[in-house]
Amino acid sequence: MIRVLIAEDVRILREALATLLGYEEDMEIVAEVSTGDAIVPAALAHRPDVAVLDIDLPVLDGLAAAAELHERLPGCRVLILTALGRPGNLRRGVSAHVSGFMLKDARPRDLVNAIREIAAGGRVIDQHLAYAALDMLASPLTEREADVLRLTGAGAAPRGIAKDLNLSYGTVRNYLASAVTKLNARTRSDAVRIATEAGWL
Repeated sequence: MIRVLIAEDVRILREALATLLGYEEDMEIVAEVSTGDAIVPAALAHRPDVAVLDIDLPVLDGLAAAAELHERLPGCRVLILTALGRPGNLRRGVSAHVSGFMLKDARPRDLVNAIREIAAGGRVIDQHLAYAALDMLASPLTEREADVLRLTGAGAAPRGIAKDLNLSYGTVRNYLASAVTKLNARTRSDAVRIATEAGWL
């Protein structure tokens, strides 16, 4: 029996997934959660074989939760099921040791088969997303530019970033300006969005 945990914040989708998978004779839904921070505690309590996670979850996103789950319960394999079909998310997923990445418009039978494949030790990646990820360019950002953009995305101001990274205020402003230019962004927040979606942060 394949023990499955589902993490999805939209109740109707979470319950529909549970119902769909519940029809399978070889699957048992052992936990359903609606927030990212509930994933690891529920997994530790119920020991699922496969966790089916959305990315866009409240409190903690599904990819961050997947990385933590890999550390705390490595025997639980992760399938990301998301509407956010961006190559950058796939790259983040690989870094978080996920075993599968599927889009929410996949056929129900494909999802069921993917869970079986992952439970058996295999990997399942949406084909179109895999090709898009292969076509992606390497990050144009330096390591320091990426650090500064990452902190900007977390809400830090340039003066705070300068203090955290032991840099001058002017140097931080230069890194931000350089990142905005390299990414053809309109603003700093636009640069953060572009770099995040590309998987460079």
